[in-house]
Amino acid sequence: MGKYEELAKEIVKNVGGKENVSSLTHCITRLRFKLKDESRANDDVLKKMEGVVTVMKSGGQYQVVIGNHVPEVYADVLPLLGTEEESPNAEEDAPSGSMFNRAIDAISGIFQPILGIMAACGMVKGLNALFVALKLYEDTGGGYLIFNAVGDGLFHFLPLFLGYTAAKKFRLKPMIGLVIGAIMCYPAVQDSALSAGGEALYTLFAGTMFESEVYTTFFGIPIISMDYTGTVIPVIFVVYFASKCEKFFSKFIPDLVKFFFVPMLTLLVAIPVGFLLIGPVAVFGSTLIAEVVMSVRNFSPLLAGAIVGGTWQILVIFGLHWGFIPVYINNIMTNGYDNVMMPFFACTFATSAVVLGILVKTKDQKLKEMALPNFISGIFGVTEPAIYGILLPLKKPFMISCIAGCIGGGFYGAFNFRKFMMGGMGIFEFPAMIEPDGSMGNLIVAVTGVILTMVIAFAATMIFYREAAPAAALGAGENTDAPVPGNTAAEQTQAKAKQLVNRLTIASPIKGTVIKQADMKDEAFGSGALGKGAAIQPAEGKVYAPADGVISAFFPTLHAIGITTDTGAELLIHVGLDTVQLNGEGYKAIVAEGDRVKKGELLLEFDIALIESRGFCTETPVLVTNAEDYLDVVETSAGKVEVGEELIKVLN
Repeated sequence: MGKYEELAKEIVKNVGGKENVSSLTHCITRLRFKLKDESRANDDVLKKMEGVVTVMKSGGQYQVVIGNHVPEVYADVLPLLGTEEESPNAEEDAPSGSMFNRAIDAISGIFQPILGIMAACGMVKGLNALFVALKLYEDTGGGYLIFNAVGDGLFHFLPLFLGYTAAKKFRLKPMIGLVIGAIMCYPAVQDSALSAGGEALYTLFAGTMFESEVYTTFFGIPIISMDYTGTVIPVIFVVYFASKCEKFFSKFIPDLVKFFFVPMLTLLVAIPVGFLLIGPVAVFGSTLIAEVVMSVRNFSPLLAGAIVGGTWQILVIFGLHWGFIPVYINNIMTNGYDNVMMPFFACTFATSAVVLGILVKTKDQKLKEMALPNFISGIFGVTEPAIYGILLPLKKPFMISCIAGCIGGGFYGAFNFRKFMMGGMGIFEFPAMIEPDGSMGNLIVAVTGVILTMVIAFAATMIFYREAAPAAALGAGENTDAPVPGNTAAEQTQAKAKQLVNRLTIASPIKGTVIKQADMKDEAFGSGALGKGAAIQPAEGKVYAPADGVISAFFPTLHAIGITTDTGAELLIHVGLDTVQLNGEGYKAIVAEGDRVKKGELLLEFDIALIESRGFCTETPVLVTNAEDYLDVVETSAGKVEVGEELIKVLN
């Protein structure tokens, strides 16, 4: 359970208990219950509950309006209902966008749940190696053995963990994914396939990088010798195949015996195919990836390191760095070290040094208060708060950090900087850089690169960073020194104050008729509890970006879009009321979550006629959800708007 455990308990209690809940889903702002008997729910109690905005009933759903943190509340409600966290509309929940975006989403979803424990185990393993190198104890004693087990256990049985997380991502029953991982690490299978040193029956692909010995067969079909313990890619593909098998068998097996027949048939098909085809192909693919990335690096280690170091933070911003995590893990598992992705290590300290420079140089007290904790977290390997909170809004410091990271990455590439085991973040990664034989040459390179990168980043920040004044009152890049009209000093001051206040405007994302917030049909939106703004009755089924920014949320059913603008405003565009029930029907996404968009760029198309024919209202609220961060949010007085015309003015 999470931080909303008590709220979740009260909600379940006051909707009539778990026995009164037929199903639960959520949209971008509200929990959507289907209750067996709505009269058993305590409407008044729920409406007055701290953490609940209001309660609404629409379309056969009992809606508890929570706000932006509804996913966290939903996650805490599910266990109380005895329900697994999976959508009743799994296919509609699949990530939208290009195949590349879907691949990044899958990798992120599979690896994120175990990264923390991987870091912890890696730190223990690294410290164990460090203490042996320092002669604090021998590598033959029981202490070393136990600590090494703590460090190695997860990595040795990595297919079990990835089998579980991949199953959740691919909507296979998680226990089946766990079993698949266990089977792929099963000692008897490994010993038979590898023959424990016995004589091979024959050799496949002789003379190539894929040369493999065959020691046993599966009813005459050769089982290629593969050791899957500690591997990454094979189990993910086998679980994906198993998820398709489970879905296929579920269509035909009677409900009476589905409970055990579907898992049995899924394993009987997926495991042989996994060992005979998917596993070997995945391992060959891993070998090929390792060879390709090593050949690219061997062309120019300095250039390869500089490219990784210079672009890593940009990849982090767009979430694309997840695509390289398997490469990093595969290199360590295949080669015993990684020297391809590790130049990104310089970026951590480049970011920290730039933040330190800002801390020293800025006169803005609010910025100082942000910089100190961000510097500390950066040293410990967590740089996202500094990137999003300080560097990106100020722009030039972000460029400085990228350049410093590029130089540090080039240094690491030129000196063949390596990491020998997974785990650790920031300064806690150093033990993993001690060479297996205990020599410290690689660790010296690591420390030297950190010092070089930080000195360059700090010095460049002190020289080139210029603070805008007054920084806190502006959107990024605004100039406060421009002349303003007025004759007297007082008039000049008032005019400049007015110029600062009227800084931010939000354009209309849709052509249509403006509906004032107080007149909105949906009580939750109209009350202002979810944000301030206006609604539009659309005249055409297209949604355009109302400002430059990033798509921070795109609900799987495509009816709601969240945008974080470059000026810091957080916008919600909710196309229609209760349209989550359409499960994406009538909507076509043009962009995807995480995409950067420009004002006026097409985001979404929707079929007005189809939505209305299904009985839903197309009234579209456009809200500033972080309105409390501003002096006021004022809606336009116009009756109709074209795309791009001012809809909302944000007073800063």
